[in-house]
Amino acid sequence: MVKLGRTIKLRLYPDTDQAAAFLAMSQEYQRLANIVSQWIFDHEFQLSWLKINHQLYKRFRQESSLNSQMVQSVFRTVSAHYKTVQDQMRQHPYRYKNEENKWIQIPKDLTWLVKPIHFRQPQADLVRQSNYSFVDKMQQLSITTLGKRTKLSFTDKGFEKYFTEDWKLGTAKLVHNRGKWFLHIGITKETSDFNPKDNPQIVGVDRGLRFLATAFDSEGKTLFFDGKKILRKRKKFLETRRQLQRKGTKSSKKKLKRLAQRENRWMTDVNHRLAKTLVAAYGSHTLFVLEDLTNVTFNTDDLPKSLRSSHRSWSFFQLETFLTYKALSIQSTVVKVNPAFTSQRCPRCGLVEKTNRHHETHEYWCKQCQYRCNDDRLGAMNIAMLGQEWLNGVKRPKIKKLTTIG
Repeated sequence: MVKLGRTIKLRLYPDTDQAAAFLAMSQEYQRLANIVSQWIFDHEFQLSWLKINHQLYKRFRQESSLNSQMVQSVFRTVSAHYKTVQDQMRQHPYRYKNEENKWIQIPKDLTWLVKPIHFRQPQADLVRQSNYSFVDKMQQLSITTLGKRTKLSFTDKGFEKYFTEDWKLGTAKLVHNRGKWFLHIGITKETSDFNPKDNPQIVGVDRGLRFLATAFDSEGKTLFFDGKKILRKRKKFLETRRQLQRKGTKSSKKKLKRLAQRENRWMTDVNHRLAKTLVAAYGSHTLFVLEDLTNVTFNTDDLPKSLRSSHRSWSFFQLETFLTYKALSIQSTVVKVNPAFTSQRCPRCGLVEKTNRHHETHEYWCKQCQYRCNDDRLGAMNIAMLGQEWLNGVKRPKIKKLTTIG
């Protein structure tokens, strides 16, 4: 069995007094979170909830109006935030070239932080039943505040099915955004795991920008997801960003921030829809095979200057994340393989030759056996081939560089 995770977002409708109570509680939660963050920073990044609780619990209970459960929640929230940052730093080691012009990698940990994590926005994490609960036959929410609990109405548009299916509700986050209040609730559900012995179909997915994704399946069929409209829109974002940067005024900086947020929301929506389409197209018991792009630097020399920024900044990892959790919900899975030579290997004779790929015409043409095909399709074919090797028991499948075939 595998545990699925989702977040449902409920719109809340507090009156003026309730909104003021929520804001006061969120600000107090934020204040304590920053105190805990400073303590962790000053004490060699001790992330044990028990140690933090032992040092700060009595002090917080004496000076704060937050109840006991909420204080414990502050400790867990801050500790979890540091652990997330720790994992992110491990995935992105420090890289530099030594005197011999070779790249050296140095693992990073929390000691690389120059200042404690700062919680900039008021927030509050609420434990189910203790801090929030559904009442009046699921028609209202009861939420704790610094004073007494309060009841209010809500809407769950788009998330109704999660209350009728076998999902378990967990900790919720009270969110204040643009004058509106929301409750984001984490939910989990157990479902059957992917079984590699069930003869799954294999789908190799090559990610890019000209085509956001090119998928090649076990039946030899190929799906192309065009990225030209995406590139045009990103170019417009880039032009607007440059115009605002040249102005350098306070108002332009505010607009830059809003522009970045809008672009991120748009990118997230594109990746969500693409992952959803892939899962719907291939269904359950599918092995989606992706290149492991961790620490991969893309060569953009052959791209026009207007596209180089897009290639470096597009969120390929986000698509991988979305596809992974969506695949799990239908008993499918995602496996990552070594990206070396996937765009250079001929699927017919096995020759690996960089010059066989012609970027200007988006074509692969093997000099040895004369095999020709679209270069994005070729990448997806080789990725799918590595997926088959993974199914056959090869733990880290990789294309070996063969420059001649006897």
